[in-house]
Amino acid sequence: MILESLPPSRLAPDEAARWRALVAADPALQSPFLTPDWALAVQRAQGGERSGVRVLRIEGPDGARGYFSARRRGPVAMPAGAPMCDYQGLAIEPGLEVTAREILSALKVDRLDFSHMLADQPAFAPYLRGDDISHGVDLSAGHAAYLAERRRATGLFKDLDKRRRKAERELGPVRFEAFCRSAAAFDKLIAWKRELMSATGQTDLFDAGWPLRLLSDLLQSRDPAFGGVLFTLSLGDRLAAAHLHLRGGRTIHAWIIGHDRELDRYSPGLLLFQDILAWMDGDYAYLDFGPGDYRFKHQFANAGRAVGHGFVGRPSPAMIVRAAQYQVRAVAERLELGEVSALPGKAMRRLDMWRGLK
Repeated sequence: MILESLPPSRLAPDEAARWRALVAADPALQSPFLTPDWALAVQRAQGGERSGVRVLRIEGPDGARGYFSARRRGPVAMPAGAPMCDYQGLAIEPGLEVTAREILSALKVDRLDFSHMLADQPAFAPYLRGDDISHGVDLSAGHAAYLAERRRATGLFKDLDKRRRKAERELGPVRFEAFCRSAAAFDKLIAWKRELMSATGQTDLFDAGWPLRLLSDLLQSRDPAFGGVLFTLSLGDRLAAAHLHLRGGRTIHAWIIGHDRELDRYSPGLLLFQDILAWMDGDYAYLDFGPGDYRFKHQFANAGRAVGHGFVGRPSPAMIVRAAQYQVRAVAERLELGEVSALPGKAMRRLDMWRGLK
């Protein structure tokens, strides 16, 4: 077994193509976050080869290949692009086996943290400390078939139709745009996100600098197989909602979403999702909402995949610290004290976000 760690920019073009082919061939891997393009975009946004972003090139004795990306920060590795990264996992050819501890050694770290690891991967499954479902919309049978099934299952679409008609009566035509190139619309989306983070006491992701560079670079991408795509919805002459999603292969990943809070009564963000799904028909097969338990995801979704959070480490101070954090979290969650029980988990997530943004 040969494991080579290198910056994404040094991965040979034929290796990158092989990695993309692995992702495209396996439905469980079809996410833009699991491609070499994501790792390379993060490396660029975070300052180049000194950023600590690394890809692992794994080669078995029979020539089979596997690939994995992460970011080294001292003795600890984390997902490349965290906290902006919604999936982690190995892209690996059938028959090739690698252990999490081999990955640790190749990365030259004592601990690897993960937040949204694909739950069915043998290398990491034993180290999951909690699970979640990443909801999505499978459009492989076509938009019409999806819509018919969802209308039978939920009243969401009937309600959205009413809100759309109400908006048209009161504000003017509802206008949808895909691949919007408006700098003003992008700036408004970022402003909405920052206002929401401030109002809810969340860490402002964009203060770190590199997340905004990453979004801007991805939005400028003209690569047909990977990049950002800005969708907008206007009610009359007013921008009502904007979404910047990540695209890769035949998947659109819902990512940075925002809307005008003064127009909440029309649900412009959900109207925009409705239009995006219709636009995808025939060209894209899956809209991934990513992890997070929100009502609208349940209502739109007809599919999902299991992910988990946890860590793997070898005996070291870094491993002891993480194990202690998870022990405190587990005890608190077992006590079932409502919001108090959730505090250690929230503190861990906030700390991980801060570490990723540095």
